[in-house]
Amino acid sequence: MSVVAWVVLGLVAGAIAKVLMPGRDPGGLIGTTVIGVIGAFLGGWLSARFFDRPVDQDFYDPATWVSAIGGALVLLIVYRVFFGHSRERG
Repeated sequence: MSVVAWVVLGLVAGAIAKVLMPGRDPGGLIGTTVIGVIGAFLGGWLSARFFDRPVDQDFYDPATWVSAIGGALVLLIVYRVFFGHSRERG
């Protein structure tokens, strides 16, 4: 897959991760989008590295989508843990 396809996949994965884990994110829409794109890359790399399942062949492969959404969810959780309470709530 091309880099543009990974970015599109990341945008969609970030949106799906946000729907699966609703709530206020410290980064807003742009932060969630960036987390989705990075999560897609991270999920794809982890899938190829540790599960011996390369995901770069087909955009419509279910393994590609699961790894991208999983990576986005993990990054969203980590992001909320480290930065979720940095604002004053009032």
